[in-house]
Formats: sequence, structure tokens, C-alpha cells
Amino acid sequence: MKAIVITNPGGPEVLKIQEVENPQIENKQVLIKIEATALNRTDTLQRQGKYLPPPGASIYPGLECSGTIEAVGKDVTRWKVGDQVCALLSGGGYAEKVAVPEGQVLPIPFGVSLKDAASLPEVACTVWSTIFMTSKLSAGETFLVHGGSSGIGTFAIQIAKYKGARVFVTAGSEEKLAFCKDLGADVCINYKTEDFVARVTEETGGKGVDVILDNIGGPYFQKNLNSLNIDGRLFLLGFQGGPVAEVNLAFILARRLTVQGASLRTRSIESKAVIVSEVEKNVWPAIAEGKVKPVVYKSFPLSEAAEAHQLMESSKNIGKILLIA
Repeated sequence: MKAIVITNPGGPEVLKIQEVENPQIENKQVLIKIEATALNRTDTLQRQGKYLPPPGASIYPGLECSGTIEAVGKDVTRWKVGDQVCALLSGGGYAEKVAVPEGQVLPIPFGVSLKDAASLPEVACTVWSTIFMTSKLSAGETFLVHGGSSGIGTFAIQIAKYKGARVFVTAGSEEKLAFCKDLGADVCINYKTEDFVARVTEETGGKGVDVILDNIGGPYFQKNLNSLNIDGRLFLLGFQGGPVAEVNLAFILARRLTVQGASLRTRSIESKAVIVSEVEKNVWPAIAEGKVKPVVYKSFPLSEAAEAHQLMESSKNIGKILLIA
């Protein structure tokens, strides 16, 4: 099969399509003939040599895919050859085939094309596990997501609105903010021209929001604490702005705040299976109702992975970028 190989740590140009061996499936795995995969920021870090795959995972990038099951292990009970599915991966999406534990496989949601379904598993599992399973966002609460026009952001806006939250977003252009507004965001903040802490304080009558999902890290850490309501929850997904911050811990004590972080990729197979099951039960119906939809900005052939990475690193995209196998 063909796969995208990271020939050396570096820029997008190190991504090359090569002929490699087909993956071998274990007893509780399925082999998926990939239709499409989607880019994630983790892929760019892996390309740079900053985020190695977990032990046992494919060496090729790609944390989600859609496609058709080509073979099943002898202990697989739910899936059969010919099923059209999408899947959460630990790696290997930038290829023509991938082996996946059966518990990380999902049916294609009703009303979504096989190609566009590749954009859903990573964002759905990330957002559901962080905002709802861990931070317990509930109807009537307020929620802030930074980078509202990203793949994570566009999905988080929709599912948080579906569950009855008031949604705040930050983004860096009026075009991106308008798109977020169309998806259902209630308060849209241009972080380049506004102080999001001041705006959150104003819009909430001085209380702050209940839950924040952040991938910026260090530069936003104190600002996020300042933006939280009593009993507020901050969930850290990444450190695009850097991992180090100086913090006034009094805010955490005085407001009874909770700060958490997690990486989906490094979770156990069993943990991922629980998340995937919860996503199918709670998120897939919202997609079937048309209340949550995949947001795909652009698709590239697999051979143009380098160009796709260049686009992602330009931050011009709104929503997900796909590679078509």
C-alpha cells in the first residue's frame, strides 16, 4: 500500500508518499481500506519530531479515518467485511489501509458522506470526553472555546449549543467569527483586537464562564482563570502558545476552580473504546438530526500531504482539512 512517510523531522516538505507493507490485524482488530483521513495539529508536531507515536501505534501520521472494512480479526463481533465506517486512530491514517481495534470503530453517521465522516472521530471524541465526560458541561451553563474556527472549535460550538449551553468563542478574523456565529456561537471575540477576559466579564455580568476549552496554554493560563465562574473548569488540550505560565494560585482557591488536561492519543485501548461508545450514543444522534455537521474546509489527495500541512500551519482554514486516499 501507499503511505505518507516522515522522511526526517522537519517542515512539510519531509512528507513523502512511499510504498510500504500492508498492516497486519490482530484478533480484535479490523482492517480498513481508507477513503479519507483528516489533519490534526498533532500530525504537525509528529512531523517535526516533537510528538512520537505511542508504543505499538503506526509510525505514519493520521489520528482518524473513514473507509470500508476489508478484513476482520477472529474475535471481532460487531463489524463485518464491507461495512462503511469511521475510526479513531493512534496513527496510520495517512495511508491506504490501517488496522484498528474494533472498539475504536464507528458507523458512518446518518446523512454524512463516507469522505466527510473522516473529519469526525478525533474532534467528536476529544470534545465529548473533555467538555462533557470530564468537565460536565450542562444545559444552562456558559462555555468558552478558544480557536473557534478550528476543527475542534467548530465541532465544540455545535455540540455545546445542542446540549443547551451558551457558547463563547475566540478567533483571529471577522470572517472566522462570522462563521462561528453561523454555527451557533452566542458571543464572538476577536482576540487580536479585544481582551477576551474583559468581554467575558461584561457578557456574564462579572461572573465568568463555567467551562473553558483551551489549546493555547501558557500565555492564556492566568487569563483563563480570570475568566472562570465560581466552580469553573478549565480543560487544557495543548500548548500552541507555550507550556510555561506564571500563575496567581489564589484564583483557583477563591473560586474553587478545576484545571485538567489530557491527551486522547495516549489513552489505553479500553479507555478509547469507552469514549467512542459514549460518542456514538450521545453525539451521533445530534448529527443524524442535522444539529451537528462536519465542517470541511478543503480536501487534498494523499500525495499532497505536504501542501495540506502548509495550509494547516497558515491557520487560514475554517474547520477540517482532509486527505483522500
